[in-house]
Amino acid sequence: MSQSQLSEQELIRRQSLEEIRKMGINPYPQEAYPVSHKSEQIKKLYKPEENNFQDVSLAGRLMSRRIMGKASFAEIQDDAGRIQIYVNRDEICPGEDKSLYNDLFKKHLDIGDFIGIKGRAFITQVGELSVHVTELKLLSKSLRPLPIVKEKDGHVFDAVTDAEFRYRQRYVDLVVNPEVREVFRKRTQIYKSFRELFNSKGYLEVETPILQSIPGGATARPFITHHNALDIPLYLRIANELYLKRLIVGGFEGVYEFSKDFRNEGMDRTHNPEFTVMEIYVAYKDYNWMMDFTEEMIEKVALDLHGTTKVKLGDKEIDFKRPFKRITMIDSIREFTGIDISGMDESQLRKVCKDLHLEVDETMGKGKLIDEIFGEKCEPHYIQPTFIKDYPVEMSPLCKKHRENPELTERFELMVNGKELCNAYTELNDPIDQLERFKAQLELSKKGDEEAMFIDMDFVRALEYGMPPTSGMGIGMDRLTMLMTNSTSIQDVLFFPQMKPEKKRESVSESESGEYTALGIPVEWVEPLKALGYTTVAKLKEVEKPGKLHQEMMGYRKKNKLEIPTVLMEDVIKWIG
Repeated sequence: MSQSQLSEQELIRRQSLEEIRKMGINPYPQEAYPVSHKSEQIKKLYKPEENNFQDVSLAGRLMSRRIMGKASFAEIQDDAGRIQIYVNRDEICPGEDKSLYNDLFKKHLDIGDFIGIKGRAFITQVGELSVHVTELKLLSKSLRPLPIVKEKDGHVFDAVTDAEFRYRQRYVDLVVNPEVREVFRKRTQIYKSFRELFNSKGYLEVETPILQSIPGGATARPFITHHNALDIPLYLRIANELYLKRLIVGGFEGVYEFSKDFRNEGMDRTHNPEFTVMEIYVAYKDYNWMMDFTEEMIEKVALDLHGTTKVKLGDKEIDFKRPFKRITMIDSIREFTGIDISGMDESQLRKVCKDLHLEVDETMGKGKLIDEIFGEKCEPHYIQPTFIKDYPVEMSPLCKKHRENPELTERFELMVNGKELCNAYTELNDPIDQLERFKAQLELSKKGDEEAMFIDMDFVRALEYGMPPTSGMGIGMDRLTMLMTNSTSIQDVLFFPQMKPEKKRESVSESESGEYTALGIPVEWVEPLKALGYTTVAKLKEVEKPGKLHQEMMGYRKKNKLEIPTVLMEDVIKWIG
């Protein structure tokens, strides 16, 4: 990045970096820094009457600073939270040389720098717990300013809420929004809760291939790549089901995996092309057992995270106390449409879709037509946890036929807040039936269904060696985390969600600047205006609400800490005519 592209704040920080080096201080030291305590530990356990925490060592980011002559207060933030520190010039500079305080601390440290301190805990005259610093060391110099966020007594002011900024620069989002860090801590707790339950029952956590020669285990469009050495196409897995069932064939009676899956499909608030699924398979069980087990698993997660089965989600309260409601898919469609689809063929289902004003196409077979009816007319109604069970056989190519009705399968999905959370079967272990189901999927592929399954002959061969009666279940970890953390978008629970390519802003030429400055716009505001989307003077002239433009400009100036002139509303009105 050229100097001309740096903001004034970034230039000042680089100048400070050089001054620090001239002082003989390494702004990026190599040696480890000994940390003895976390901020939260001191805040929870400090007792003035016991005079504890008199020799502590902490490290973290400098998040605020109030310089008052030869003594100052500041705040540092570690991964547990913030704590106030008191820095006295003569304490950290006991000799004649006071440059550590007068120059480094007062002039060259910035908000966002990492520092290490040693000192003792005490209560200030106004009653605030602080650490009296006796030693201070710069651990890492920050060259970009953080967005301005104020925090007082646990309340955050001027929070960073711009989604584009937060998701693209998650590292900044985590620094300035403590509640975001809490979401990801809870995500880890969910994984821990699952593992505790599964391991207590003796199930084995395993790993299966991500690169697969045949993408199987689900109906979805895969990502495709090429293996140069073998000169063959490979696919990023869309599911790990078929590999886990191979392990059941191999003799394990309970296996599970937290798998990264990939589907080359659209993105919205509940879909990301890369996502995490937990799949578990247990021998000698059926889907009725798996429903009971799923209830136990989800209830345990809610209790482990919140201490209650009731979880707040927007303006709703979801209760994960078992047992959950259970209803067949056909009964659900009958309840919400008044139509009984049992026994209908493809042409009859197409007529039903037409009568219900649903968009379908010629590539869709019976399974997808039924799925369209259920998804549009039934699914949104299930807010509280509900098992939808006994799916038509055309919708479930890997599932065993129902013991009482061969047109159905022993499958269930758990619906919560109008969305599928998990999917489970009594697994199909008849190799002849399985091959016929694969062939039916092949026919759908010939009709143009890009999500139809491939035929996996090695999986059929594995079934021919014999697989015991088995039930399997897969649950979307991202959606579960959304439910358990009151998050409205999948992007809120992924550290680094997939984003559209970032638009690179080119520096403004003199001729371009002239077009703006001819309107009376200060030259310092040309690049910020282009960054806000007003990439031409013509676009600027199209603005209908000068107040909104003025607000955008002032917000941009504040967020990026730009040392450029403020503008008045009257100025903006003149620019846009």
